[in-house]
Amino acid sequence: MQFFSAINLSFPLLASTTEAADSSMVVAAVLLSLVVIYLASKVGGEFSSRIGLPPVLGELVGGVVVGISVLHLLVFPEGGADSSSSLIMTFLQTTAGLSPEATPAVFAAQSEVVSVLAELGVIILLFEIGLESNLKDLMAVGIQATIVAIVGVVVPFTAGTVGLMALFGIDAVPAIFAGAALTATSIGITSKVLSELGRLNSKEGQIILGAAVIDDVLGIIVLAVVASLAKDGAVDVGNVIYLIISASGFLLGAIVLGNVFNTSFVAIADLLKTRGGLVIPAFIFAFVMAYFAAIIHLEAILGAFAAGLVLEETDKRKELQRQVCPIADMLVPIFFVTVGAKTDLGVLNPAIPTNREGLVMATFLIVVAIVGKVITGFSVFGQSQVNRLAIGVGMIPRGEVGLVFAGVGAASGVLSKPLGAAIIMMVILTTFLAPPMLRFVFPESDKVAEDSEQLILEE
Repeated sequence: MQFFSAINLSFPLLASTTEAADSSMVVAAVLLSLVVIYLASKVGGEFSSRIGLPPVLGELVGGVVVGISVLHLLVFPEGGADSSSSLIMTFLQTTAGLSPEATPAVFAAQSEVVSVLAELGVIILLFEIGLESNLKDLMAVGIQATIVAIVGVVVPFTAGTVGLMALFGIDAVPAIFAGAALTATSIGITSKVLSELGRLNSKEGQIILGAAVIDDVLGIIVLAVVASLAKDGAVDVGNVIYLIISASGFLLGAIVLGNVFNTSFVAIADLLKTRGGLVIPAFIFAFVMAYFAAIIHLEAILGAFAAGLVLEETDKRKELQRQVCPIADMLVPIFFVTVGAKTDLGVLNPAIPTNREGLVMATFLIVVAIVGKVITGFSVFGQSQVNRLAIGVGMIPRGEVGLVFAGVGAASGVLSKPLGAAIIMMVILTTFLAPPMLRFVFPESDKVAEDSEQLILEE
């Protein structure tokens, strides 16, 4: 029960719900949720791998199957579901004596815990990706990555905003919000696919990764601007300047302090003789970096990624990668299955009248979302024999980042139902199309992945 007590200190909603709910029921609900998540991730991942697609796509699809769209095993309040639509709650009522009166509180607590575990999973994923990346290689493509990121923000944002206003008569503020949603790139999904394809440290992979990081920072700034527009009708210039300075200072500071910390980290790890002497200090550092990123209004995953980049420079990198791997195997699938579970495919149903207008706008947004990012790959210069199409395709998935934009837009009230549905459809399809498209543009990836695995085993 200490686990829930600790989480309650940071999450008031969870604190209030667990006070009203039987803690043993909350634990039981979370355990059942994890059983569903792990089954969905392994079945989906294995099936996807056997038909030649990245396993992460199978995890996403597995999440859709167990989520709000199909089986209703894993549902969340933010998706509009309540405890009566959760089969896990029904199962607990039938087998564990959960009373109908206590069910809503247990459901809210269970959903919050699973969401927290999913966030922890993506933080560890980006820490692991940072460990697998090379800071020098990333800095070597810094100019190209920056250009790709800027083009990947400007082109879809401009095309989406102007197109919605000109073709559909959408007002300026909601059109700008939808255009802003087109700028996002899911670094979590892209980096996972590149890692599975053995392409993370390729020239293309480094450009995609660097651009995705910069794109994430730019996306946060764009979101702050459009959120200000939606709320007050004007941009909070001070907040935008603060975000630019804090984001730049954080990333540059992490790089500069990296060499200083590397020496300290190795010395501390050598002194510790008990179990976890290497991986625990590493996670402390990663979580501290994620915390600092979060409190200056950046994404926590950027802090974890920066921590991984810093520790990648140490001579204990290989051993740390091996120790982080099983922890990532436990937590990262929670993130991907949860993303899939929260995906409501009901917005694609043309039988619902409001969806028909949304489908037309969604078609436009999807074309802009794909073409607007594919174009970015062709903005790369000075790189001979680089796969520019792969770079553009790697920037396509919007994933959880796009859902954040959609959620903020819906909460602000500026988006109509058709436009909100169109944005969600765009996020869904770009997220699910990108993994197989990346596999297609890297046709020789199977051999590269096998060679990478063999190299790790030999080392």
